[in-house]
Amino acid sequence: MDKVTIYTDGACSGNPGPGGWAAILICGDHEKEISGGERATTNNRMELLGVISALELLKRPCEVTIYTDSQYIERAVNEGWLRGWKARGWKRKDGELKNIELWQKLDGLLARHSTEFHWVKGHAENEYNNRCDRLAVRERDSRR
Repeated sequence: MDKVTIYTDGACSGNPGPGGWAAILICGDHEKEISGGERATTNNRMELLGVISALELLKRPCEVTIYTDSQYIERAVNEGWLRGWKARGWKRKDGELKNIELWQKLDGLLARHSTEFHWVKGHAENEYNNRCDRLAVRERDSRR
């Protein structure tokens, strides 16, 4: 299985407002940057789309290490929230789950790969997270 490292980030101005997402995929000596965005969106959607878009690029099952500054995504996966939401019919314990279609898509992609999620502090000294942030902000700003 190929080993892939992915860094992701999302940016949004207003919630909702214009937003952007970005990811950097690293496999061996190869790096690929991807980014996109929406005119009216939320920060959580952009964070999710960064992870989803990166995983969708993988053509076969891989060992994937994902670095995100989104505690929401990292905790949803690592602390079992995602499994719980799925078991309850895509509902949170206390009500509505937002972005169900994105969580469902992420769940399907995670089933295909061996994944590990790590939280990194945003706007700190992580070169790849900072590159993702710049890409996501550029996408966000292009949609104002």
